[in-house]
Amino acid sequence: ASVHYQSQLQIRVNTQAVLKRAQQIQGRKVAKKQWQAAWLLKAVTCIDLTTLAGDDTPSNVHRLCMKATQPIRHDLLKSMDMHDKGITTAAVCVYPSRVADAVKSLKAANSCLPVASVATGFPAGQTPLKTRLAEVQMAVEDGATEIDIVINRTLALTGQWAGLYDEIRQFREACADAHMKTILAVGELGTFTNVYKASLVSMMAGSDFIKTSTGKETVNATYPVAIVMVRAIRDYFLRTGYKVGFKPAGGIRTAQESVVWLTLMKEELGDEWLNPHLFRLGASSLLADIERQIYHYVTGRYPAYHELPMA
Repeated sequence: ASVHYQSQLQIRVNTQAVLKRAQQIQGRKVAKKQWQAAWLLKAVTCIDLTTLAGDDTPSNVHRLCMKATQPIRHDLLKSMDMHDKGITTAAVCVYPSRVADAVKSLKAANSCLPVASVATGFPAGQTPLKTRLAEVQMAVEDGATEIDIVINRTLALTGQWAGLYDEIRQFREACADAHMKTILAVGELGTFTNVYKASLVSMMAGSDFIKTSTGKETVNATYPVAIVMVRAIRDYFLRTGYKVGFKPAGGIRTAQESVVWLTLMKEELGDEWLNPHLFRLGASSLLADIERQIYHYVTGRYPAYHELPMA
């Protein structure tokens, strides 16, 4: 296994080919009318509706949870005959200290939507391992069923891949039954080759998902980086038979972009990855734009500011 592991880490990524492929996918013609509306509803069901702000309070977390359970206005869904299809976002995502608030709000609303929590010294990961592990355990105890961990970029940048593997394994154990999404913080990894290696090590250590960014870096989810990550997912699947999910996050704001992300998944990994078990979109303001586009599809005009609830 260690020989196999070492050979994997001698990989080199062809940058030009990656950039060309990313441009191809962005250049695809977009679906129109009901086809576009269908893609947008699919995108909604894959969103991890997120608030990660210093001024989060129980009340705005409650509002986020209510929005997640009813992401598109009922009358709009009714006119598309989609009001009874159980359309919700995939999860809500909050800081560890807000997990209990989110769990309470969703329980009161009789919803079984998962609560995801970031952890492990998010966003920088620059806290002692002991406290990073404790943070995971506390989030799980408070009711988080998904944990978005951040890797220690220092280990990746200095080539300490075995050390990185060991840390992620410990996070995996601390997650217990919770799903683990591993954030690579691609904007801080320097090269595509590092992104590929970090993806592989994260999957080998037991990640259920690999995620591009915290949303707090200068560079977040870009299509070229995503190509590298999903190729790593594909390679890992072909070698092991394990399907690992993918989550782009950070700076995804428009309905149009969400369709490009779905297209990328469909073309690179196939239809099986087009569901919330294997694909998530980390976003906070994206949902408002999707609802706006669906409003336009249903009514033929864009809504005035006061006609849609706050996202």
